[in-house]
Amino acid sequence: MPVISGATAPVFTIGTTRFTGLASPSRGATETCVWRTIVAPGTEPNPHSFDREEVLIVVAGGGVAHLDGTEHPVTAGDGIVVPAGVNFALSNPHDEPLELVVALPVGALARLSDGTTIVPPAAV
Repeated sequence: MPVISGATAPVFTIGTTRFTGLASPSRGATETCVWRTIVAPGTEPNPHSFDREEVLIVVAGGGVAHLDGTEHPVTAGDGIVVPAGVNFALSNPHDEPLELVVALPVGALARLSDGTTIVPPAAV
């Protein structure tokens, strides 16, 4: 399907972060998954990595991107490129939500801090 309505797209919540699945194989994409992420104020970092490159664009708010132990403040209009295998997390120490659009190749696997691997729910 060429148009995915944000109003009817599936929503997934992990901790204090909400993911809205836009493009994925179950919604007609064959090469790229895209989702909208909203990180609630006060969210602490939850480290993970992917076996493929991940690209995030900050749409609104601000937060901190944690890449391999280095903190990078981010704000609306910023892009974040996370190379494959790099430990990554987002935190939001601010009073407003941090909103992002995220792109990841179809088939990418996430490795969680406990070593578990999963396909992100928004990428299915």
